[in-house]
Formats: sequence, structure tokens, C-alpha cells
Amino acid sequence: MSAIHATGLRRDFDDLVAVAGLDLEVAEGEIFGLVGPDGAGKTTTMRMLTGLLPPTSGTAEVAGCDVVRQAERLKEHIGYVSQRFGLYPDLTVMENLEFYADLYGVPRRGRAEKTGRLLGFSNLTPFKQRLAGNLSGGMKQKLGLACALIHTPRVLFLDEPTNGVDPVSRRDFWRILYQLGRERVTIFISTAYLDEAERCSRLALLHRGRLLGLGTPDEVKTLMPGALLEVRTSAPRPTATLLRARLGGATVGLFGDRVHVAVTDPAAAEPAIRRLVAAAGFELLALRPIEPSLEDVFVSVLAAQEPSADAR
Repeated sequence: MSAIHATGLRRDFDDLVAVAGLDLEVAEGEIFGLVGPDGAGKTTTMRMLTGLLPPTSGTAEVAGCDVVRQAERLKEHIGYVSQRFGLYPDLTVMENLEFYADLYGVPRRGRAEKTGRLLGFSNLTPFKQRLAGNLSGGMKQKLGLACALIHTPRVLFLDEPTNGVDPVSRRDFWRILYQLGRERVTIFISTAYLDEAERCSRLALLHRGRLLGLGTPDEVKTLMPGALLEVRTSAPRPTATLLRARLGGATVGLFGDRVHVAVTDPAAAEPAIRRLVAAAGFELLALRPIEPSLEDVFVSVLAAQEPSADAR
């Protein structure tokens, strides 16, 4: 059963095409990731799917509700944590939960049990009397998640929820998401962290409002043509600059002290790289083929699309 179904979803802002004809199908209980750089159209897509922004054209159903004609009914079945979730800093953790319970019309009977479960679920029980404004970034995000879950939504929308959150809190946040997935809550999450995208059941690559790829992380990795070479030299940054300028047809990215080079013909590229590095006077420490990460794939796909992309 589909939790989210969108066909030809499009949103224009005057002459700007923010989302261009998006087709999506998300199954019940799936953790679905929407991945793309700033300005890709992720937030616009999410706002349309939550009924907050009407599409210019196309249709979408979420939890069985048409996002335009049944926008009010839709709110009963979804939770939404935006990039700047509306926590009240002068209210305690518990008072924020109570406020959102009132907002969603959660019955008084059984409410204490539900809020207690959510506090335990998010490891916020010891902090329930702390002002929300005094929480750490990660704890604020977990409180936002708890508030969005107070009415037991069928579909949960999370717009870059771990942006700026420390790695430990990000790990805890994903532990909670996995548990929600086991309880058949559908999770639709946008993220700029490609290591997080690897955790999703399926994901969509979005750039300038257009869908570039869709599938499981392993399926998306097949979008990258040719092969990926890892180059390690005594001067990684100058090496990356050199290869971008001199190695025709390659996509070059710098990852710490390693240079990743996506090429269509590795047999021809390897000797060319050796010659260029030697001529520049750099010491070649290693040159080997490696399996691409999602970040490698995304960089490669974006580089291929950039010259012809006409939407934002």
C-alpha cells in the first residue's frame, strides 16, 4: 500500500521552476530519503506533500488524502518537522508536548501515557522540566520529533532534521527513526548528509527541481558511469585542481587527503593520471579503483546534468 503517491508534481514561482514534474511512490513503513543540494526543491516538495503549499500542477495523495482537496483532513494523519520547528523556548519540554497535544486535539484520556512513552522514546525523560530554549541542538530536534508524533501520525515528514546536529545526536535520532519504521510509520526525510541517505530504504536524487535518480542506495550507485579511481599524493588539493583542469571527461572530487576521479575509461585514465602527477612533481602514494559512495555518485550525476539543467 502506498503512503505517498505523486504524479507530475510541479511548483512554479513566477518564472522560477522550483519542482518540475515529480513522480514519487512511497510504500507504507518505508524510510524514504530526498537528497539534493540547497535550492534543489526539497523543502518545496515537502511543503506540497504536507498540504502547506498548493502545486502549480500535478496531483499527490498522502495517507489516502488529496493534498489539495483534503488538506485539513491530511493534517490528522501526518507529522511535520520543518527546518525551524516551532518549539517554544520559554516552555519546558513537558509543556511543549502538552501544547502540541492540545493543538492536535489528542484526548486527555491516555495522554499522560503517550507523553511518557514519547519522553522515554526520545531519551528526554530526565529533562522534561527543562526549558526548551536551554536544550542542546540534538535534544531540540528530538523534542520536535516527539511533538510531531504526539497524535500518532501515519506519515512523518522531516526536513533536514539533523542539520547542524552533532554526530552522536544524529546517531540517536536515526535509532529513533528505525524504531518508528518497525512500527509501520512512513518516514519521508530530506537530508544534505549523503552518509545519512545510505540509511534510507530508498532515496531520490533531486537537483534544480528535477528527479535525477530513484531507488535503493545500491541501485542509485549504478547511475554512475564508468569507474571511480582513488588517487593519493603528497599534495592532494593541488592534485585535484590539476586533474580537473587536465584530465578531460573526468569528474574530480577532494575527500580529505584523497582525490576521487570518476572516469569512463579507467584503463586510459590511470596512465594519464600517473603522467600528470609525475610532471607536476607530486609523489604518487596510491592509485586504485574503489566502490563509489553516494556522494561520489551525486557529484558525478550533478556534473553530467549541470550544462543542460534549466530548472531550479
